[in-house]
Amino acid sequence: MSVLLARSWNRVRSLLPARADFAVMARNPRRDLLAGLTVAIVALPLALGFGVSSGLGAEAGLATAVVAGALAALFGGSNLQVSGPTGAMTVVLVPIVDRYGPGGVLTVGLMAGVLLITLALLKAGRYMRYIPAPVVEGFTLGIACVIGLQQVPNALGVPKPEGDKVLVVTWRAVEEFVRTPNWTAAALALAVAAVMLLGARWRSTIPFSIVGVVAATLAAQIFHLDGAAPIGDLPAGLPAPSLGFLDLSALGSLLAPAVAVAALAALESLLSATVADGMTVGQKHDPDKELFGQGIANLAAPLFGGVPATAAIARTAVNVRSGAGSRLASLTHAAVLAVIVFAAAPLVSRIPLAALAGVLLATAIRMVEVGALRAMVRATRSGAIVLVLTAVATLALDLVYAVVIGLVVAGALALKAVAQHARMDQVDFTADLPGEHSDEEHALLAEHIVAYRIDGPVFFAGAHRFLLELSEVADVRVVILRMSRITTMDATGALVLKDAVEKLNRRGIAVLTSGIRPGQRRALASVGALDLLRREGREYATTPEAIAGARAHLRQAGLLPAAPVTALVTEEAS
Repeated sequence: MSVLLARSWNRVRSLLPARADFAVMARNPRRDLLAGLTVAIVALPLALGFGVSSGLGAEAGLATAVVAGALAALFGGSNLQVSGPTGAMTVVLVPIVDRYGPGGVLTVGLMAGVLLITLALLKAGRYMRYIPAPVVEGFTLGIACVIGLQQVPNALGVPKPEGDKVLVVTWRAVEEFVRTPNWTAAALALAVAAVMLLGARWRSTIPFSIVGVVAATLAAQIFHLDGAAPIGDLPAGLPAPSLGFLDLSALGSLLAPAVAVAALAALESLLSATVADGMTVGQKHDPDKELFGQGIANLAAPLFGGVPATAAIARTAVNVRSGAGSRLASLTHAAVLAVIVFAAAPLVSRIPLAALAGVLLATAIRMVEVGALRAMVRATRSGAIVLVLTAVATLALDLVYAVVIGLVVAGALALKAVAQHARMDQVDFTADLPGEHSDEEHALLAEHIVAYRIDGPVFFAGAHRFLLELSEVADVRVVILRMSRITTMDATGALVLKDAVEKLNRRGIAVLTSGIRPGQRRALASVGALDLLRREGREYATTPEAIAGARAHLRQAGLLPAAPVTALVTEEAS
């Protein structure tokens, strides 16, 4: 028991921040402080907008950015990550709010934090690298579409219609706008989005989201624009931490949403960390520490009324481009937002909802990298199928189902492609076996000895396609299986091979093998095929030895050299 406890503590300690994580903060604090200030300016309208979009209000978005942003920076596995409310998480939260209310969302965030910490303790972070690029691109495209559609009610200045499907809500919002148009809200949203998109092309270093929001807010206040509904009153500070929202009886029904939130937080955070590593030299994140940090952040944020959080790719990219080199930048971002919460809440409350909708519309558009999508679609047909299917599933279902569907389809297509590489060919002795000559091949043919070689994997996806052809071989007395070029073999492949051998044996045909690799023996032994192949000493190290063994077998059977003997050769080590 003491050994187990010691190992558990060592594992937890390995996930906690190390001295080196903080030592780097002293290298260039001025640069990190400026980067953090820049990120805070960019993050403010996003935090407000995603808080409103989630259904818990702008104050929830700010609380998440402050609390989760600080804790994820302290405990996370990347020096450059910036965490807070994100559009992808909002997509998952909207149906949870509709079904379980604000308290349900806070409980889901708490449970997701526990699940993320569990994933970190299980060292699950390394497995996220195996997600195929088409799934990621399709996932991102689908999220961008959903984020954009979620903004339609606020952008058109109409009350959010009932419904948990974004396409349905969008259609109902457009119908309401047609009946009672609100041109003021629509104009503000389009103007802010245009300022962000056009401004980014002119000067990418200027935070045009703040410029657009400030301009829209001033216009609404100065001209007393009707139809420009503001955010509304915000508390001047964070609420006291509380577990008053927790309903223990609802934990069972909230488990599935919590798993979805945890999966999304893990996926988006690790993808963001990978992007950050690629944008810098010498930076490398720890995936398990990153999961741990996100878990701590999601445990704490709900206590202050915050929504579930994750690392934000857009804000992390701004952080890197602004010159950040340590966690001090992310901590500064959280601190600046905290000052705004305490000191500028009355000003922030006057921001029009339509202006925030414009910010998120522009953000959704900028998430779509047309060049990357075009390259992915052109690369392979299977990649294009996975990308489109993942994007459609994200839009029509939800993000977790979309990723699962994308992974399943990508895996199936990959297996199909791998299986197609496996083949069985008749051996050309002049090319395959150095020292053998065409007259030897003709002699074997005269003795009805035919050689085949299996190349590639022998597994469930393709084994039946060619191994069952063995049982159809006609006019044979001996079959030699050359097995050294089999790259992998699973139980299904071994079972199909055993079935083919048994069918040949029932027809009086002896089966010899050559070049069985150590990695194949376990699969063959598990289904009894190895004992079958070893019967009467019919396993050989090389193909020439197997040919000699085949001839010895025929002589023992009293057959003349001219008697029908066929050898089927399937891969060998030599």
